[in-house]
Amino acid sequence: MEFKALKMDGLGNDFVIIDQRNSQFALTNDQIKKICNRNFIGCDQLIFIRKNKNTDADIEFYNSDGGSSGACGNGTRCVAYFLSKEMNKDKIILGTESGNLESKILGEKLVETNIGPAKTKWNEIPLSKELNTINLNYKIIDKNNNKYFGGTAINVGNPHIIFFIKNIEDFNLEKIGPEIENDKLFPEKCNVTLAKIINESNIKVKVWERGAGLTKACGTAACATAYAAKINGKIKNKTEIEFELGKLSIFIDKSENILMSGPVSDINPIEIKI
Repeated sequence: MEFKALKMDGLGNDFVIIDQRNSQFALTNDQIKKICNRNFIGCDQLIFIRKNKNTDADIEFYNSDGGSSGACGNGTRCVAYFLSKEMNKDKIILGTESGNLESKILGEKLVETNIGPAKTKWNEIPLSKELNTINLNYKIIDKNNNKYFGGTAINVGNPHIIFFIKNIEDFNLEKIGPEIENDKLFPEKCNVTLAKIINESNIKVKVWERGAGLTKACGTAACATAYAAKINGKIKNKTEIEFELGKLSIFIDKSENILMSGPVSDINPIEIKI
């Protein structure tokens, strides 16, 4: 099988985007994993664009482990930018598993996406049992064997747990990330974020992404972290989330909608043969 695709990224969080609005074809779980494998094409997520009469398009997300994902903030921004160029318009509405998401083109390769309101009830995350989602009292252990209890659970189209800690580097996220992701407390697994509050305007993070592993950036994790910071009284309604390669700006409006803005890459056409 041979087909054309696009390669894009948001702050290093990279995607293979397959436009299926005119011709649809199926990929197996193994084919998705092969495309995402860094020894082949390589990406954090694979995205399908589908035709939809009621929106500009539908998008479907698949993690590098081949499993589907309900939301992908940076991926949504990348597809919105690609379609804005094609359609010559600065507002794009995309249908996702989590609902319709509106994106605005703020400038050259600068896109804002309205992720909508966060969910915080235990059965909305979801958790396997009823707990206080603002503080799950979840134990993590740092490299020096010190114990830390905390964790705020947020769902922004997919489940997240955020730990606010003093020093991100004290923890081995490659070890604790998969342990938490696969904990029976999270029946749909979860994304894991370690967050350090620099000040109200800047939060530094490191993210273990469900089904993808360590990632250079994660849009929904940025949204979840900002909202978790707000409900924990650490920020008001605006902050920047700092990743390895740059920052995403998050604004929480009066209706509790989470708006995420940041850069996207060039649109790079590729050909795939599998």
